[in-house]
Amino acid sequence: MTSAVVEVRTTVRSTGFKRYRETLWLLTARDLRVRYSTSALGYFWSILDPLVMAGIYWFVFTQVFKRDVGEEPYIVFLLSALLPWMWFNGAVSDSTRAFLREAKLVRSTNIPRTIWVGRLVLSKGIEYLFSLPVLAVFAILGGASLTGWIVLFPLALLIQTILTVGIGLIVAPLVVFFRDIERAVKLMLRFLFYASPIVYSASDLPQSLHAWSALNPLTGLFALYRSMFFERELDWFLVGGSIVVSVALLLVGLLVFSRSERALLKEI
Repeated sequence: MTSAVVEVRTTVRSTGFKRYRETLWLLTARDLRVRYSTSALGYFWSILDPLVMAGIYWFVFTQVFKRDVGEEPYIVFLLSALLPWMWFNGAVSDSTRAFLREAKLVRSTNIPRTIWVGRLVLSKGIEYLFSLPVLAVFAILGGASLTGWIVLFPLALLIQTILTVGIGLIVAPLVVFFRDIERAVKLMLRFLFYASPIVYSASDLPQSLHAWSALNPLTGLFALYRSMFFERELDWFLVGGSIVVSVALLLVGLLVFSRSERALLKEI
């Protein structure tokens, strides 16, 4: 912890965006080093968790029950949404402890405090990128080919970053004042998993729910990710809803954080 404080304080001497970027990367790299240095399997945990989950759902929906949702190869269909879900779920969950876990460092450094949420989103995003070779292997084995919509992959990354940072900026400060929010977030994430098209497609939803599903930003986001392999999964109405809701959540997050930052520093 002491070395981290020294590193961050040294980085703070630079100014503006460069300072923010360098500090963000410093803290993210430290998170990844600590996480992998204390684990025997290291990097493989980034792919083992989603791989086990995907294997369970693949078995249930292809071997146990007669599946009439999704597309073939189902394992590729499943992983293309499950992997970004792991990013979203991990970053939002960790955001509940963003300020409480390292309160001393948060108080003692004069850097934009939004960075404590940003580094969680970035580190989980890097783990997501590390897991993509797993998706590539199953795509090759299953005979799934890339579509021209792979050019939208950077857009999907951008939307997910905006969405996750926005939610993190809402959750992280509020948990400091209301500790029960941490448990509420866990329940909400569990609900979102089944309310979002992960094991099924957005096109499998009843027509009456199609418009409402656009209010869930994950619906359009997963449609973007899946369009890399399944062209008909792309629904611009849902993507548009995802963009609007994600930007709105980011603005709300910035507002909540700016209004609560001073009180937060006194509380932690």
